[in-house]
Amino acid sequence: MSANVKHTKVNIKEVKISLRSKFRNLRETMPSSKKKFWDASIRHNVFRLKEYKENSTLFIYVSKEIEVNTYPIIKDALSKGKRVAVPLCVKGTYQMEFYYITSVEDLEKGTFGVMEPITAHCEKVTDLTHGFCVVPGFSFDAKGYRLGYGKGYYDRFLSAFQGFTAGICYANCIQWNLPHGYYDRPVDAIVTENYIRRTAR
Repeated sequence: MSANVKHTKVNIKEVKISLRSKFRNLRETMPSSKKKFWDASIRHNVFRLKEYKENSTLFIYVSKEIEVNTYPIIKDALSKGKRVAVPLCVKGTYQMEFYYITSVEDLEKGTFGVMEPITAHCEKVTDLTHGFCVVPGFSFDAKGYRLGYGKGYYDRFLSAFQGFTAGICYANCIQWNLPHGYYDRPVDAIVTENYIRRTAR
């Protein structure tokens, strides 16, 4: 190879911004009937996981319109007697805290318009050593690394969480490889409407 060949330096931040834009557009233009069908297939694949069946505690985000609908998963877990913990973004920081809810009535509109636990009614989670965590993402890659929304809330939480993690995502948003940092933690399984893929974490 010639010593004069120049290597192009990739701007990871710009790549991530471009990917987020691509996957946001895919979701915003998805027909509602297709989304409803895919959401149902994804949650049924979640229910198939032995880790979901065996864990008594579920950590799960409360979905927005462009995300995989998590309300039926929350209701299923509550009906099975699991403890369900949902996140609250701590104001002035990029940290999340999780609180146990007993119904969707324990939620109110909070940061970024996301439904969050009413802390006056809910118990704060202090034990992150176990549980089944459903992880959101614009995209995941074959190794389980995720492309989030850019604020780093879940990256910080996952660095401390010691339970099982499952990223839920539409198959057309899965990439073979995503840019990630040294400290990023891949999920243990990726769940789409078409398959369950366990990673080699």
